[in-house]
Amino acid sequence: MATSFSGAEVKRALVLGATGGIGGEVARQLREAGWKVRALHRRGGQTAEAAAAGDGIEWQQGDAMDREAVVRAAQGCQVIVHAVNPPGYRNWSQLVLPMIGNTIAAAQASGATIVLPGTVYNYGPDAFPTLREDQPQQPRTRKGAIRVELERQLEAATAQGVRTIVVRAGDFFGPHLTGNSWFSQGFVKAGQPVRTVQLPGRPGVGHQWAYVPDVARTMVELIERRETLPLFAAFHLGGHWDPDGTKMAEAICRVARLHGAKPRQRRFSWALVYAAAPFMATLRELLEMRYLWQVPVRLDNARLVATLGREPHTPLDVAVEATLAGIGCLDHPPTHAPAAAHAK
Repeated sequence: MATSFSGAEVKRALVLGATGGIGGEVARQLREAGWKVRALHRRGGQTAEAAAAGDGIEWQQGDAMDREAVVRAAQGCQVIVHAVNPPGYRNWSQLVLPMIGNTIAAAQASGATIVLPGTVYNYGPDAFPTLREDQPQQPRTRKGAIRVELERQLEAATAQGVRTIVVRAGDFFGPHLTGNSWFSQGFVKAGQPVRTVQLPGRPGVGHQWAYVPDVARTMVELIERRETLPLFAAFHLGGHWDPDGTKMAEAICRVARLHGAKPRQRRFSWALVYAAAPFMATLRELLEMRYLWQVPVRLDNARLVATLGREPHTPLDVAVEATLAGIGCLDHPPTHAPAAAHAK
């Protein structure tokens, strides 16, 4: 049963997926906002990197697939950030739903609000091109069907008083996101200088992007308002809309040139993906989501703006520069100040 907490009580959050890009960023921003942050890690304790950075996170040994470990870690927490995903595009059917089931059980036991980074996978062509939170969810992909079921289970848990906040966003990019990212694995290659920028989309087709620090800032602000929201509250993040599929590549090239690189653009070779897909499960899963590069799919953020008064938003070139620096694609530090969200 969900409970209310007084302002004097220590604010504590459990972050599942804190070693990942979005989970790690939410954990950092919650800590900076005065929250005590707890995280699960299979090896337990701090990772060597986290210990060296003095990240201030309480790391506990456990796995999101272990219900007892999740319930135990959530004790005393007012919020559970469910930012854990299977690696790559693999094993969604075996892992995604059991993990959310464990998080729901932990929220029921602790009274915590669940916070979920969402996607556009839930929607099908009948909802395109502009997506609103109240539109029917009729996806045509396996991943989309799993996301719909995941959110259905969260909404059903409101009957037991479990609160959930879902923030659906476009393709993630950010300084700490090197895996599960088209930016760092498709447009450029993490850890390598920017020599070539690949464009996977159909020419003229718009594409939705989401800068991870902006997503995290949005979540933190919604968390602070959680008691005023519906038990199941879904929001769409406007993020960065690339109207013709070229603006992100142009921004990458612009920033890279400031650092002495001379990048060129080229079309992404989907033919090679098709050729190798029979031998690689990850590529087969990738092909299932190709439609997002073939048709424009844009998120309407009117509900979010009405709730927060604006959307946290970092200018594109600032976000791109911070991302390229963070994933090891620039030889010199960013020329701009560290990325900070502005109103949109």
